[in-house]
Amino acid sequence: MRRRPFLKRLVAGAMLLAGGTIPYAVTPLLAPRRATAARNYLRPPGALADDDDFVAACIGCGLCGEVCPPGCILFHARDGGGKVNTPYIDPAEKACILCNKCMEACPTEALGVIPRERINMGLAEIDRAACYPWVDKGICGACVTICPLGDRALAFDFANIYRPVVKDGCVGCGLCVEICPHPSKPIWIVDRDPKAAAKGKT
Repeated sequence: MRRRPFLKRLVAGAMLLAGGTIPYAVTPLLAPRRATAARNYLRPPGALADDDDFVAACIGCGLCGEVCPPGCILFHARDGGGKVNTPYIDPAEKACILCNKCMEACPTEALGVIPRERINMGLAEIDRAACYPWVDKGICGACVTICPLGDRALAFDFANIYRPVVKDGCVGCGLCVEICPHPSKPIWIVDRDPKAAAKGKT
C-alpha cells in the first residue's frame, strides 16, 4: 500500500521536471535568427566551388578557425540553418590574409590546398558613387595599398592615380573591405562569373 503513493509522487516529480524543461527547449526555436549580411559572407580560401558540396564535405571540426592567424574565420550558428558549424568569413569585420593555413589544416576535401593566385573567394566590387576618390571627396587608396596581390588585383585608375579599380587578379580575400574607411563600405565582395567559379575550387 505504501508503494502506490511513492510511485504517484515519483511520476508527478518526473512530469514536473519534464514540464520545467519545456521553456528551455522551445525558446531557441522561437528566438529570431541572427541577421545574415546580404554580402561579404565568404567561404575560406580553397573551399569547394559548389556550396552544397562544401557543406556536405565539411565536418565542422573548427580546425580552420583555430589555425587562422587573424582570427577571421567564423562559424555559422542559428543563422546557418543546415550550414551550422561550417566556416565563413565576414571581411567587414576581419578579412583573410591568404596565409593558406586553413587549407593545410582541413582534414577533408572541403578546403583544398591551392596557390593563392588561383583562390576564388569572389571578386571585389567598388561603388563609384560612394568611394571617396571617385566622388572627389578626398584621397584614399587604402584598398590598393593593403592588397596582398598588388596591382594584378587592385590598382589605381590610369586617368586618376587616386581612384581604385579592380583587376582580374582579385581573389576576393576582402582585405580591401576591412580597411575601407567609408562607413557604408562602398567596396565589397561579389560572386565571380559562374563560368570562372565552375573550374573547381574557390
